[in-house]
Amino acid sequence: MSGFDFMIVVPAFLAGLLVLATHIPLGAQVLKRGIVFIDLAIAQIAALGVIIAGVGELDPHGWAVQGAAAVAAGLGALLLTWTEKRWPEVQEAQIGVMFILAATAGLLLVAHNPHGGEHLQDLLAGQILWVSYDQLLLPAIGAAVILAVLWIFRGRLSRLGFYLVFALAVTMSVQLVGVYLVFASLIVPGLAVRHYGDRLRLPLAYLTGVGGYAAGLVLSTIYDLPSGALIVWCVTLLAIAVYAAGPKRNKF
Repeated sequence: MSGFDFMIVVPAFLAGLLVLATHIPLGAQVLKRGIVFIDLAIAQIAALGVIIAGVGELDPHGWAVQGAAAVAAGLGALLLTWTEKRWPEVQEAQIGVMFILAATAGLLLVAHNPHGGEHLQDLLAGQILWVSYDQLLLPAIGAAVILAVLWIFRGRLSRLGFYLVFALAVTMSVQLVGVYLVFASLIVPGLAVRHYGDRLRLPLAYLTGVGGYAAGLVLSTIYDLPSGALIVWCVTLLAIAVYAAGPKRNKF
């Protein structure tokens, strides 16, 4: 790999580290609460906010777009809080409905845009390989705030507090790495380590995510393949190996 390629990979890898920093502990909470598809729903709603901002011809890299995504994700979090309180027995189904509504709303909004399909593809698969250092400042600040909140409350966040923190994390990450990598970063490492002891679970989850991002970025640069899709596969394959090497669950 050439030096030029290496310089491209560095900011992309840092972006992956920022995403993993918050998504690994949040993903553990998602698995514990049994609301696995909340990340897809909130990510898609944040992406819808970006699309709405694009329809308004706002600067795609400006603060207004970040604000639109944050407002959309926050409103989605408030709605999910209300639905979980009102109809908790069907919360997972309601999350699925919100996801499909946000996804189809995005399709309708870009239907007459000649570049709409490309924009949707970028939001789903991401463009992590082309992340710049300037784009990392706001996510770094946000990640520090989120980690501080998670450390202070240590699993004692209220339903509303959890959804709002989750919405903030997803709002920042979806524009860095795309919806697919948001889901993979949240869920796959947590699945890999679920049978490990408490002391090993979090470190191994981080190692799984970091290793998958590193391998995916390097391989995508060498073989000129889509980075986001390849990282998803690398994280998943590494997670399978970590799970297979771990303690076996007693079937009896």
